[in-house]
Amino acid sequence: MSILGLDIGGANIKAADITGKSVTRPFAIWRHRERLKDAITSMLAEFPQTDQIALTMTAELADCFSTKSEGVQFIVDAVEASAQESFPGGTNSAVALKTAKANVLIWTTDGHFITSRQAREAVRKVAAANWHALATWCGTLAPGGPALLLDIGTTTTDIIPMVDGRPTPVGLTDVARLQSGELTYSGIRRTPLCAVAHSVPFHDGYCALAAELFATTLDAHLLLDHLPEDAHDLETADGRPATKAAACDRIARMVCCDRDEVTLEEAVQIAKFLADVQRQRLAGSLERVAQRLPGPCQSVIVSGSGHFLVDQLVRENRHTRQSAMISLADCLSPGVAEAACAYALARLASNAADRRSD
Repeated sequence: MSILGLDIGGANIKAADITGKSVTRPFAIWRHRERLKDAITSMLAEFPQTDQIALTMTAELADCFSTKSEGVQFIVDAVEASAQESFPGGTNSAVALKTAKANVLIWTTDGHFITSRQAREAVRKVAAANWHALATWCGTLAPGGPALLLDIGTTTTDIIPMVDGRPTPVGLTDVARLQSGELTYSGIRRTPLCAVAHSVPFHDGYCALAAELFATTLDAHLLLDHLPEDAHDLETADGRPATKAAACDRIARMVCCDRDEVTLEEAVQIAKFLADVQRQRLAGSLERVAQRLPGPCQSVIVSGSGHFLVDQLVRENRHTRQSAMISLADCLSPGVAEAACAYALARLASNAADRRSD
């Protein structure tokens, strides 16, 4: 059986199979919810051998949905419709519809898969459960003693405690995880810079930042060479390319200036300050979670597109500086590290299938 892990976020769709093939595509569901099915169908075309989907989601929180329940229902419907088109039998086949419904499984924070019908009745357990799937699978990489999973993505950072290979979070819902420090809404691309700091060093003093979506953390990390330029990437605050020149313009607007008033060197200094503040914020969350471990942290498992931030965070923290670091980008590939939740789902579903066949 060929199983595809599918992680549908509010800004990205990620897919991976157990061979390590992975695909990540931007998709702003709040802008184009009606295109979700087509986006999923396009993703499934990259994995033509798929006959089962292991699904998780965070897109149900997008503000195009009135409630999480509405979001879960919409996303599950879209995945089933896409599966019906993609699985053998075609769109008009009752067999294809039945096959699609039977072969879409959704991960829960209870630690197992349920059917799409059950998921519609268990919204709180399937909503934003992707981190739990990743932590559950990553437990195989740190089977003994206390450990941490540190996953820094485009929008958020997850810091998940584990003991003897099992996740031991304080919170299971987003709000409980925000309160515990296990979820921080700070990522390497989509976080508005005005949410990172209120003011920045500029000229002979400090300047307050405009409370506008003029620039994001993507711009800071572009200017600091943490992320590569991509002239074709228009998923930026102003829809202009993800280049250093455009990032400099966007950061200039954060202090209500333009390119004639802020030099590249000044923009880089602003970016460095903001990156340092972001790291300090993440360091605070790491300290809150790490101090609750029942003993010395043996391992830190690293995933996500922001893995370049992790080394300094881990080495500066008193609980983790002696920990072994396990990077999914190194163990598997950078693509799998970026789509780590999808990969974990595929592995978990494959393991479950193997147990059923024994």
